[in-house]
Amino acid sequence: MEIRPIRTDKDHRAALAEIDARWGAPEGTDEGDTLDLLLALVEIYEAKRWPTGIDEGFDPVDVLSYAVDELGHTQAELAELLGSRSRASEILSRQRALTVEMIHKISEAWKIPADLLVRPYKIKRAVSARASVWTLAGRCSVVEPLVPLKAIRALEQPARHGR
Repeated sequence: MEIRPIRTDKDHRAALAEIDARWGAPEGTDEGDTLDLLLALVEIYEAKRWPTGIDEGFDPVDVLSYAVDELGHTQAELAELLGSRSRASEILSRQRALTVEMIHKISEAWKIPADLLVRPYKIKRAVSARASVWTLAGRCSVVEPLVPLKAIRALEQPARHGR
């Protein structure tokens, strides 16, 4: 095989087929050296074709949403991996953070690189449907569902320090 730069998806597929045929070749042999070169070329092509730089604007939830929308996975599959439908829904709606265990399960089952799932991302914090807080007047009141926790803390602060 003549080794050339990979410039097209067709070249990429051909290189992957060659890698598959040479997989397991002993290191230091002509076959092993060819495998190493092909792997390096494929890595360069994939980095250019499908960049995954950390500074890009996507986060782990975007990666999971892409896997569900474009790669044929389902939210039901995610629920099975994570143990419940509500947990999968909370993850996808950014109400719950992924744990290391969840990341490991998803990465293994869906073949998603773990480094795409361990990036920091914001979680939408909300209080339960009927949380009691102290108002500025010092009375207890019930807060409507999904009031941001920051707003509740702002209400609590003056009441605590005012007494």
